[in-house]
Amino acid sequence: MATEGIPTDIERLPSLSGVDPSPVSIKTKKNFVRRTEPDRSQITRRLVQFAFAALNIIICVQFYFWARYYETGGATMRVSRPAGVDGWLPIAGLMNLKFTLSTGIIPKIHPAGFFLFALFLTISLLLKKAFCSWLCPIGLFSEYLWKAGKKLLGRNLELPGWLDVALRCVKYLLLSFFVIIVGGMSAAALADFMGQPYGIIADVKMLNFFRHMSTTSLAIVGVLVLGSVVIKNFWCRYACPYGALLGLVSLLSPVKIRRDTQACIDCGKCSKACPEHLPVDKLVQVRSAECTACMECVASCDTQNALQFALPARSADTRQARWAGRTLRPALVAAAIATLFFGVVGYAKLTHHWQTVVPDSVYMELVPHAEEESHPGF
Repeated sequence: MATEGIPTDIERLPSLSGVDPSPVSIKTKKNFVRRTEPDRSQITRRLVQFAFAALNIIICVQFYFWARYYETGGATMRVSRPAGVDGWLPIAGLMNLKFTLSTGIIPKIHPAGFFLFALFLTISLLLKKAFCSWLCPIGLFSEYLWKAGKKLLGRNLELPGWLDVALRCVKYLLLSFFVIIVGGMSAAALADFMGQPYGIIADVKMLNFFRHMSTTSLAIVGVLVLGSVVIKNFWCRYACPYGALLGLVSLLSPVKIRRDTQACIDCGKCSKACPEHLPVDKLVQVRSAECTACMECVASCDTQNALQFALPARSADTRQARWAGRTLRPALVAAAIATLFFGVVGYAKLTHHWQTVVPDSVYMELVPHAEEESHPGF
């Protein structure tokens, strides 16, 4: 069939309406400028994570021997109580924060829990939800679980959007429950609760939970571990009320993952790298409460100044000028976390508000019978 005289370029076809057709929109390819410095965010983050995990292991071992001393009536080695164990009591930390805000008085029972709780809130306010991805030992364990699952199974499971959103609501429901209960308690009620045997040895009861786990508890933990192998950050994403609170506070942080739309070449690597499945490549700044400032997305980006953990950009023509003095490099994030941590802990120790003030005789009476103490509300 003859095709002579028929235009082959669609842009040359006349408009049937007699009006010249609009020009075809052509997406201009952006100039790729490769990042000049190697990314060290994940190496730096790992060093901080492992250092904090090691500190927690030391605290746990010391606390175990402390508890054993009282459980055996003084027959075993005596060590001092590591106040840092209060960091594993977030509900006590929330209660003590409410008490201090109400009275201006720092509590005498689990005061380290108050300081650590306030510290982690402050980190979230300044550096997004960095506690979860830079400090939390459970976050570190969860991260290695899903990476192991990806290696064994070839991929991680991504739930349908509607189910993912529904499950994420669980941690906020749990958070609401605790906030409503604690928020409704008066300062006197909080002091009375923490001063009762249950409040004094809440740390020992937590230790006993892990030492003497019931079949039901083991099954629940097993499900959470298995879920974390199959789905990225299963516990953190769907069930952790502490992370939910830190995420809400992090919405106020001036520092965010920010994308320079003029520098970005729209390769989509950042979204694929994000453990929280956030559409980083479609956003100018990541405001989501799910962002943990892990900087995995930044590490995946090869383009200079396209993606950074930063304050708002300056008004400037060049990408270097826009982000000069605005980007928080990994070493600076680590330094900021360390400064806040040692500053708060140091202040608490210097002012003698770090250790719980309880006589040995009380511990000698309560610790061996910790399992007999029930929650005052039951």
